[in-house]
Amino acid sequence: MSSLKKSLAAYARVVTKRQPAARGLTVYPDDTFLVSYPRSGNTWTRFLVCNLINPDDPVTFAQIESRIPEIYDVTDRALRAFPRPRIIKSHESFDPRYKKIIYIVRDPRDVLLSYYEFQLKRRVITEECGLEAFVPRFMESEFEPKTGSWRDHVLSWTATRGRQQNFLLLRYEDMLADTPQEGAKIASFLGLDSSSERITRAVALSSADRMRTLEKEQAGEWKETSKTRQDKPFVRNATAGGWKSALPEHCVAQLETAWGDVMRSVGYQLWTKTKW
Repeated sequence: MSSLKKSLAAYARVVTKRQPAARGLTVYPDDTFLVSYPRSGNTWTRFLVCNLINPDDPVTFAQIESRIPEIYDVTDRALRAFPRPRIIKSHESFDPRYKKIIYIVRDPRDVLLSYYEFQLKRRVITEECGLEAFVPRFMESEFEPKTGSWRDHVLSWTATRGRQQNFLLLRYEDMLADTPQEGAKIASFLGLDSSSERITRAVALSSADRMRTLEKEQAGEWKETSKTRQDKPFVRNATAGGWKSALPEHCVAQLETAWGDVMRSVGYQLWTKTKW
């Protein structure tokens, strides 16, 4: 599509009020935002939050957007019609209007692998772009020019809100290691019932196995998967540390050299510097 056609299409969306809310979202003081860099566990967290709120009506991929909407696929007008208080998914870098935030961070070495597979799934790239060639493109934010790099995104939130009461930092790896404990943190942060029975049920309803089953059944109904390659799953291994066997050492060194300070600040050990 030419630049002129793109401009006309964007203008048409604005005029017809079909422009996604994105950064133009109307923010209310009682909003809570689930924020992360892409491919860091935000969808899993959405499932967990939905099932903590209403464990008697388990959420599915077909329903997720009607419960915790994403700002990139819904108009601001539609979002203003959502019942309050709202919980909203966002991948935005720091926005001073966001007052209550659950921020999910994931080891960028694993984010890279997941992001690579996701771009293949979306047909943004093909297998002709190998993983090693993808690394610098990922680090330079080629696919996320508005979001920025993992380092800039994490730093934008942790440096500005990290010690504030209305900011809950969750590490994907901690959520995997002890989902009930992290689920209890979420419930407490949102003022929900944090009884062990409720937490246990919500965790089970949000398991990777259940999400994979739902994806197979509803891939055509969810906007994230409906027009993507069906031979590549959206819900992948749901593990931590896959980069150790999948990423060449020099690629790991690239990431750690550029982002090591922020990685250490959120608890990730630098493998190459330690080894060397």
